[in-house]
Formats: sequence, C-alpha cells, structure tokens
Amino acid sequence: MASTAISRRSVAAVSIGFAAALALGGCSTSVASQPETTSAGSGIGAGVTSSAQLNGDPAATSTALTQLAQIPIKGRAPKTGYDRALFGVAWTDDVDVEFGHNGCDTRNDILRRDLTDLTFKDGNNRCTVQTGTLDDPYTNTVISFTRGQDTSSAVQIDHVVALSDAWQKGAQQLDTQTRTNLANDPRNLRAVDGPANQQKSDSDAASWLPPNKGYRCQYVTAQVEVKATYGLWVTQAEHDAIAGVLQDCGGTAPTQQSVATSAPIATSKPIVTSKPVVTSAPAPATAPFKNCAAAKAAGAAPVRIGDPGYGPHLDGDSDGIACEK
Repeated sequence: MASTAISRRSVAAVSIGFAAALALGGCSTSVASQPETTSAGSGIGAGVTSSAQLNGDPAATSTALTQLAQIPIKGRAPKTGYDRALFGVAWTDDVDVEFGHNGCDTRNDILRRDLTDLTFKDGNNRCTVQTGTLDDPYTNTVISFTRGQDTSSAVQIDHVVALSDAWQKGAQQLDTQTRTNLANDPRNLRAVDGPANQQKSDSDAASWLPPNKGYRCQYVTAQVEVKATYGLWVTQAEHDAIAGVLQDCGGTAPTQQSVATSAPIATSKPIVTSKPVVTSAPAPATAPFKNCAAAKAAGAAPVRIGDPGYGPHLDGDSDGIACEK
C-alpha cells in the first residue's frame, strides 16, 4: 500500500534523531490463569528517556529544532468534516506501527508501557491492565489506576498531537490507514492524568503545555517527531511556542531555517484512493446522555471519553468508549 510505504520511509527518516528518547519494546502474550502482578511496567516503551535526561541534552533538543525547521508553517485549515471515526476504530490493533498486531488493544499497550505495579485481568493474555501506578508526566503527581466504571477515567491516554489538530494541519490529505496509524502510534500516545487531558482537549503547543514544566521539552519533541513523520504542518504561533521550549531546554536553532513552504520529511504524499463519507456531527451535549438510547437517538454513539455527552455510567466495560454496540 503506497501510504504504508510512505509512512515507513517517513518513520525511518525521523527516527534517528529520537531513538535515544523514544525506545519501545514488545507486548507479552503469555496467558494468565489468574490476575498477575508486576512491580514495574511490562517493558513496553520502558526505554523512553526521562524528561530530566532529555532536557539536559542540548544535542537532542538541537535535533528537534532542526526537524522543526523542516516542518511547513501554514494556517490552520477548517475543522469541517472532522470525525474521530476517520482515524479508524479506537485503539485498534490492526495498525502498521509499534505494538500493532500483537494481540493487545492500543489503550492497554500504553497502560502497560507507562504504568508500574501492574496487575492484569485473568484469561486475557496479560493485555488488560486491571490496576497500576502512574507517575504522571503532565502534572508530576502519582496516580493510582483501577479499572472500573467510576475509576478508569482517572488515567486517560492522550494523543500528544490531538487528532482534531492533526486533521486541521494535513491529516485530511492522508488515507484512512495512515490516519489510523497516527491515532495508534505509541510515539503520539501517553498515559496521563485524566483532568489534565480534558483540559488540553485538542490544543496545540501554542495554547497548551503540560503544567509540569520539567516535561515540556519531551512533550514538544514528541509533537515535532509525530508531525514530521506524518507530513503535518504547524501554525506560526505553534512553531514559535515549540521553538521557545526547545531553546529553553538548551537546544540551538539551525543557522538557516527551511522555507515555510518546503516539503515535509515525507518524500511524497500518501495516495488517497477515495474520500470517506462525512456525515454532519451531532450538536454537542451539555451533559452526559441519560442512557445509550439517548446517545444513539442524537447520532452520537459511540461516545468516547472527552466527547460531549460521555459519562462513565454509559461505559459498561470502562474502556473509554461508551454505547459502542
């Protein structure tokens, strides 16, 4: 598939500068007959560099600044037509990125990578995280995670480059499989404090940065990598905000920055074979739907954490997606 080949070439082009900061591992598939416990994360992404290490490495931040200079600077496109479904089934394992086709859904892959003191639900190949501890990078607090209708939302999976932001900055031009890869790429995902994730919403770096200043360098570095990998652009305000953070972290800007209209790292744009049919989005709900029947009547089902109308009482299996059936 042309888009997959392009994505792989893009990944190869940008991964060299970030290998030390974003090393990732694999997913265990051993079957458990009863809940299992570990004292640390499963090893998935255990090599991710700490913010202190990255912030203290001028070479790494200078590399990020060099790549930022190659990302085109354009205005934000209209959000018209955006729908989460255009980025594939939420947390699908059917992707061509790290952890894809490993038998575990993406949400649990990231929980396994980012949490410690893990326990797993029995009979599920150690994929479903039951409990764990998150050292939250966004707020610099420690959060206990327990899977459940009233507790799962304490820890949410954030798209570092929000999908709505990506849609307005080039993802409209990608095919569905490439957008699905973007939505499930571990480099673009972090397990974080739920309220902080809600506060961020679909903001870019110009309007939101993690409250934990010690993590901001790693946060914007990840945004640069993702946008370069998938051929997305940045606005001028976003570019300046990212550059300011990286320079504060000790990075040095390249002598000559690329022209704003220069091509992204991707050698060519993915071939779009057909455009998805976009239906009108339902009017935002001001409060959670009373039940799934109401959500379906409003045309909003399935409802995901962060979407208008979502409520834990609608999410029977506590996977962050309500009224999916």
